[in-house]
Amino acid sequence: MRNFLFIAILFVFACCSKDSDAVYEPTNYQYYYLSNETTIKANQIIGGKGTLEANAITIANNKLYICNGDVLEIFDATTLSYLSSLKSYTKGTTTIPFTKLSSISIDNDRIYLGSIDSRVFVLDEKTLSGINTIGNGQWWQTFVHVFGLKAKDGFLFVKEKENSIKVFQTAQITETSKWNLAPIAKLNTLKGYTEIYSMDIANGNLIVAGQNANGFLHYNLKDIEKNATNSLTVPILPNTKTQTDNVPLSVVFSDEWAITTEKIKGTNYIRLYPKNVFLDQNYTPTINNSDIMGENAFNAITNCALLKDRLFVADNTNQVIRVLKVNKATIAEQK
Repeated sequence: MRNFLFIAILFVFACCSKDSDAVYEPTNYQYYYLSNETTIKANQIIGGKGTLEANAITIANNKLYICNGDVLEIFDATTLSYLSSLKSYTKGTTTIPFTKLSSISIDNDRIYLGSIDSRVFVLDEKTLSGINTIGNGQWWQTFVHVFGLKAKDGFLFVKEKENSIKVFQTAQITETSKWNLAPIAKLNTLKGYTEIYSMDIANGNLIVAGQNANGFLHYNLKDIEKNATNSLTVPILPNTKTQTDNVPLSVVFSDEWAITTEKIKGTNYIRLYPKNVFLDQNYTPTINNSDIMGENAFNAITNCALLKDRLFVADNTNQVIRVLKVNKATIAEQK
């Protein structure tokens, strides 16, 4: 018994000695946060009206496009310098002034511009010349107004008044196609009226910021193709998870992130989610900001666009595009 106790005591001392000499590697955690960089203001627009109210923004090929009322403004997304303004659709001898631009999407060398006045303009991205239009400006024809659009993966999605999204194939739109194109499918957004909606496509799914439905609406592209014909009679319903007191305003995807603007209990937020987590409908954000470090609260923000670590935010309260930086820091926790 004494020998056993002696051996046990030696073992305890040996363990304590080893623990005191041990070297533990710290655990590293990644921390993300937003900081102010600069702003783009209306007075930078040469020959402009001195106003900047962005219903929609997007970035393509290092250019920032802004739907500013009846004008499409174009900036260099790296230098932030003003490039040009486009006020009308022009094709040959046909000129149609832009009015009430609501939405923009750029895909496969084309610019798709939505107008609340029931039109979609399709332009060549490089020359800005007109390719064709869908709708003739009369709300009882092709579109009951246009409150959002997205072109990608061969589809064009157009949000109308109330709870309808019409689906077209981009191949339908040619230099000689008719203005009264028939949609191949229809989607049901559950609720809606005259609000401007935002949508994007990721991993084979269309995601819509369903502000009236209090959630992000998921539609699978393969299911849309499979059920296209039947959906013209009974529009396809989304897969969604209702979020109480949450009003999604916009959604856009990068390779890494799902970036959203949301109104929660009356306060506006910018949120960044890991992309795949968001697509699994796990809405736990990595960045959740209602302001920048306690100042400059987000008020009437609409949508966002991301280029590398630079986040562009349409701030209609202050009539600017806020340019923020997405920062990453490593925190080492020593144990």
